Amino acid sequence: MNEVTDGAMLIVELVTDRTVILVFSIVFVTVLLNYALRKVLDSLQAKIEQTKTLWDDALFHAVRKPLAWLIWVLGIAWAAEVIASQADTGLAEIVEPVRYVAVVSLIAVFLTSFIREVESRFITMGSDVTTATALGKLLRISVLITAALSVLQTLGVSVSGILAFGGVGGIAVGFAAKDLLANFFGGLMIYLDRPFAVGDWIRSPDREIEGTVIDIGWRLTEIRTFDQRPLYVPNSVFATIALENPQRMRNRRIYETIGVRYNDAGKVAEIVKDVRTMLENHPDIAHDRTLIVNLNTFAASSIDFFVYTFTKTTNWVEFHGIKERVLLEIVGIIESHGAEFAFPTSTIHISPEAE
Repeated sequence: MNEVTDGAMLIVELVTDRTVILVFSIVFVTVLLNYALRKVLDSLQAKIEQTKTLWDDALFHAVRKPLAWLIWVLGIAWAAEVIASQADTGLAEIVEPVRYVAVVSLIAVFLTSFIREVESRFITMGSDVTTATALGKLLRISVLITAALSVLQTLGVSVSGILAFGGVGGIAVGFAAKDLLANFFGGLMIYLDRPFAVGDWIRSPDREIEGTVIDIGWRLTEIRTFDQRPLYVPNSVFATIALENPQRMRNRRIYETIGVRYNDAGKVAEIVKDVRTMLENHPDIAHDRTLIVNLNTFAASSIDFFVYTFTKTTNWVEFHGIKERVLLEIVGIIESHGAEFAFPTSTIHISPEAE
């Protein structure tokens, strides 16, 4: 009897020793593979950075961490299966679903990282920020929803029931969150219609909204006003207001009325002619746009002519510099003819009979 007991204990010890050795071997191989992977990726990084395409760079940076974690997940899961096969602890029942959830999560991390890397590289290359951001957000949301539904299905949750609830309960949710949905679809319309993009200067004559667009979210659009304050506007607002986008103007307009004295009436024709010639030859004036310099009206204290022209630049600061130079040249033209600018005056005529 003692011999049988001793033999059984020896078998158990041998099995236990074999299990420990096997688990240790699995962990060691996992560490070794992880180390080898890191070395291979380090050697590939220099070669990938020399290429001109963005896809391999984005793929490399996105896959590096998830791939390392995947080796650890598979190695630990294998070791757990070995331990579970030698001990009746219920561990074997949870190894498979946990491994599946971990693998799906790592795939989701890889895909979202890859999308983010591609998005940032497209923006760096000069692509439209608004379009790249919108597509990136939509793709990341799609990946996360798909991963979540896959994990729920694995854990025994009825996906069809969730989808059915989404159809029936969507009505109640829609009424409860109508403002949120209005802002969401407002953001979607901004992405589709593209009345403005990130970096554009916008303003609304209907509301006190003016500044540079910093970010277009699904609920709010962030605008940085000219006094550097952040302004957060719900996206639904843009569906009900008129909006100007000066960023997309082709030219800036100079429109000024200039008056000379009635005493200089005989010099007005030459002044107008010289001002028109000056503008037609000015290097900063857009000659393919409307250019008008004409006598306009006989005002109470002046003979007025107006200047209507466009600059080549749309930059606000450069425009004012050009406008200043144009106006100073007009001052020089008027003075060169011996004329003077008019200002409000009153003339009193005294009848000889009153003397």
